[in-house]
Amino acid sequence: MSDGPGEASAHAAGDAAFADEAFAEARAAVAAATARLAAAGARREVLAAYEPPRRRLGLPRAARMRRLGEVWRLGSLLLDGDGRLYAVGRVVRAEAPARRSVTANAVAEQRAYRAAAVKGGIPAGETVDFDAVPIPLDGGTAALPAGGPVALRDGRVMVRWNPSDPGAWTPLAGYLAERAELLAQPAPGT
Repeated sequence: MSDGPGEASAHAAGDAAFADEAFAEARAAVAAATARLAAAGARREVLAAYEPPRRRLGLPRAARMRRLGEVWRLGSLLLDGDGRLYAVGRVVRAEAPARRSVTANAVAEQRAYRAAAVKGGIPAGETVDFDAVPIPLDGGTAALPAGGPVALRDGRVMVRWNPSDPGAWTPLAGYLAERAELLAQPAPGT
């Protein structure tokens, strides 16, 4: 026998309360990781937005990266000092452009991104994360990016720590705690 209309809405309300609880736990885990990393002075990377080449007032303007802030990279996630979470997009190291013979388009593209970072004022040698996708944790699975590394599964906010393995899900709270500790206290020689 199927649930009546009253029972169905009670299930929906229960599911919503369960989701709210899961998102509250996730926000607490993010806050704890942010505090741990800030207290340790852990290494940060640059969060940037890529701006493709364009014309401005009829003059060509080279591609560049616009600095948005700084983040800690925690595996497949980025975390900023304000407790905002992002899915890792693309990562390059800023490098001044150099004339080199390039045979592969992928290599040329990577060098162009590196040069765009320097063109945007990011010092050479800095690690730059761009095309990062924000992950809102204010509740509601509809807000989570579809196919992203974070999802509500089995009543918990989970992270897919290996993008090539569809079964590599683990609770976000434990993942963040472990990754934050590794970044806050890196192994000697790393």
